[in-house]
Order: sequence, then structure tokens, then C-alpha cells
Amino acid sequence: MKGFTTKALHTGYPKKDVHGALRPPLYDSVAFEFENAERIQEAFEGKLPAHTYSRISNPTVEDFETKIRVLTGSRGVIALSSGMAAITNVMLALCSAGSNIVSSRHLFGNTISLFEKTLGDWGLEVRYADMNNPGSIESRIDEQTRVLYLETITNPQLEVADISVVSACAERAGIPLVLDGTLTTPYLFSSRDYGVAVEVVSTTKYVSGGATGVGGIVIDNGLFDWSRSSKISPLTGQYGQFAFLAKLRREVFRNCGSCMAPHHAWMNTLGLETLALRIQKSCDNAMEIARFLAGQEKIRGVNYPGLPTSQSHAVAARQFNGRFGGLVAFELEDREQCFRFIDSLGIIRNATNLNDNKSLIIHPASTIFSEYSVRERRDMGIADNMLRLSVGIEDLEDLTDDIKNGIESI
Repeated sequence: MKGFTTKALHTGYPKKDVHGALRPPLYDSVAFEFENAERIQEAFEGKLPAHTYSRISNPTVEDFETKIRVLTGSRGVIALSSGMAAITNVMLALCSAGSNIVSSRHLFGNTISLFEKTLGDWGLEVRYADMNNPGSIESRIDEQTRVLYLETITNPQLEVADISVVSACAERAGIPLVLDGTLTTPYLFSSRDYGVAVEVVSTTKYVSGGATGVGGIVIDNGLFDWSRSSKISPLTGQYGQFAFLAKLRREVFRNCGSCMAPHHAWMNTLGLETLALRIQKSCDNAMEIARFLAGQEKIRGVNYPGLPTSQSHAVAARQFNGRFGGLVAFELEDREQCFRFIDSLGIIRNATNLNDNKSLIIHPASTIFSEYSVRERRDMGIADNMLRLSVGIEDLEDLTDDIKNGIESI
């Protein structure tokens, strides 16, 4: 099997269903029984591949993880309760008090809050660099740097770094490059081909298929030598190339209790089957809407990597094979106009999720970045007159008509 959708549909379950069900059943069970005490001992010791307790592993979750592993060609995958849980688990596995990470300042607001506040209180330092400037990145790396972190497409600034260049910086420094691929998913962007050590994805977005199940995944691409990581190297003697995954599964992931619910894993697996179709429609709609907005006099600016006017256009076209994602940002006169625009819409919903099947719009400065000061938002590239439009899979003409109504309201 070579094609993405073919793999998503036909990657087999490890064990045949006793009833021959074409779709593996949902194992909404917490505990699993063993035939004798010796067998359960072997399972807990890791000598027997078996499920013991769903906080650690579950057959339905395993099915989802297996499909992602096959689709990405990765070493291994762990599914978690959310995208933020995926990021948190990776940072807890790789960092410790007194260490630092180097990242872009242009990140999802909750990710910055996690780095600066939650993990900052535990002694982690975050250093911000320009991901389009290798010199800026390397000047912030020292012997205490544990991770280089960025997003494939920043949200909602829609900047795209040359990830091959960034991964080369990480390789020279001997640290793993961790990438948030939520806005692209493995369908639009193969992080393994660009030297990314670990990819995290919020499967709540594109993957779940209509925002039906919260979830996140951690993908170990099998490229990084974990003996170079101070936190992981002690485990390489026992687990070899799987040391990072073992650190997560057998300690951090298990102890934090951030497991994906079996029902959400089942919904995410179902979403994988139509992921390529939905992303293609979303990207096509977003491209046309960005072009339409760019031609409207009342729109002060449009930001979309697919437009030639975007500073990220050339690198995005190369990295994402001519597709540019489903997120469009645009600017009006001020916050008041933004609110009037939102309130006049009928089809496009005012909600905070993104990459849903439905088109969604929010005012980032007053919502997902509201905890930050005006100055902090300016440093993050969040303007008070910016709107973020997550373009869904509706009929294009209906979306365009809805946007026209919004423009008329201002």
C-alpha cells in the first residue's frame, strides 16, 4: 500500500476480531483479565505485549496509534488526551529544572502559556528566536538547551519557517527538533522527510473529522539518537532506539494520566479515513476565499501562505506540495469592525476550534490571546484588528456569500 487514504483504510488491526467485524470494535473497557498470575506479571514487566489498564494502553487506542505509525513511517506513536497533553508530555520527558528550550514567539497562545507559566514555574526557561534566521536560533542555544520547538504554520500569524534549515540547526547542536504539525497533519507535511525528531499534533482538529473527539499524538520519527539527550540517554541501554517512547509510555505518560479515551480514539480513527478528502476541500476553499478577501476594498490586509503576497509563500509551496492549509487571517479597521463582521455571519460560526468541517471565525486578541497584555500580543504578532478564519468544507459559494454579508456590515 502506498497511498495515504489506502493506508488509513486498510492498515490492519493486530488481532482478528472474533466475529470478523470489518471495523475493529470499540474497547470501552478499563481493565483486562489474564489467565493466570504469571501472565499478568509478564505484562507489567513488559515481557508480554498485552493491555493491562487503559490509562497505559488500550486496544482501540493502539489501533489508532498503529495507523498513524504506518501513515508516517515513524518509529512509534503515542496517543494522548489532547494536543496540549502531547506537548506537555514531550517537554516533561525531555526537560528538567534549569534547562531551556528555544522556540518561536509566534505560537498558539496556550503553548506559550504552558512554556512561560506552567513549566516556567518548575524551572524551565524558554528562549525566543527568529525561526527564519539560523543565526538567531544558534545564538540562543547553549549546553542547557534540550529542545528546539516550532509550528509548521504558526497560529494565527501564518508564518512558515524553512524546516530543513531549522532541523540542521538542531542537528548541529545535538538536540531534538520538536514540531507542532496540527495545521498540516502528516497528510500535508511529512515531518520525517525534513529531519524532525518528534512531531506533536492536536488530532482534535483536522484528524478527528468534524471535531468529534479531543486528542493528541506524539510521533517519534526515528531520526534522533536519544543517547544525545541527557534525560533519555540512561534508558538507551535497556530500550535502545525506543528509549524516548519508553520514557513516555512507562513513566511520564503513565504517571500524568493523560491517556486518550477509547471512544475518542475510535472517532479519530474514523476521521483518518476521510482526512485527505477533507483537507483538500478545506485548502481549496481557503485559497479561493483568501483571493476573494484580497480583492475587497474594506479588507485592510489578508494573510494566507497560498497568496504570492505572503512572505511564507515560496517555502510553504515547497514544503506542503502546493497546498497551504485551511486557516486565513485578515484585518479590518479596528476591533469594533471585527465584532460587527463576526456578528453578521450566518453560516460561518463564531467558535474557537479550527480545522473543523464547519467554517469557524474568532477575534484572536479577545479570545485565545486575551490573557496577554497589548504589548505582549504585539510581540506575538496578534493585532487587535485581526480575524482568524478556519475554512471548512462547505460549498464555496455559500461561504463567499456569507463573507459578503460580513463585509457589508462594516
